[in-house]
Amino acid sequence: MTFEFDSVGPKGTVTKVVQYTEINVKGFYNLGFGDKEPESGYISDLSVTNNGDSQKVLATVARTLYLFMERHPDAIVLATGSTQARTRLYRMGITNNLTAIEQDFDVLGLTDADWEPFRKNVTYHAFSVRRKPQQ
Repeated sequence: MTFEFDSVGPKGTVTKVVQYTEINVKGFYNLGFGDKEPESGYISDLSVTNNGDSQKVLATVARTLYLFMERHPDAIVLATGSTQARTRLYRMGITNNLTAIEQDFDVLGLTDADWEPFRKNVTYHAFSVRRKPQQ
């Protein structure tokens, strides 16, 4: 599944793309995210937009997760930033919204040793998200 939306700010309008792609393990999906280059249509996960709307962009990415999970309720979504700084940004986004996220999802973080339940102020290499079973 692929979602497109626009970031609108001082740098103009930038098309963002969120793409969920099944990896080589059934039921596991990679969350890809980046800017769509207008000329080529290429999705760059290294672009830095600095359009002043990062919280809104992260909230929109989170919304796509809900929509994706409606179609794939048993999926496990894996996400990591293309750089350490981006992975840290994702961690901060999860941390800032953890109470709301944990109502619907189980979130794990990957340390040097193993996967563990997400904890604030811990450096992770990647994240795993799974929808909680419906009550």
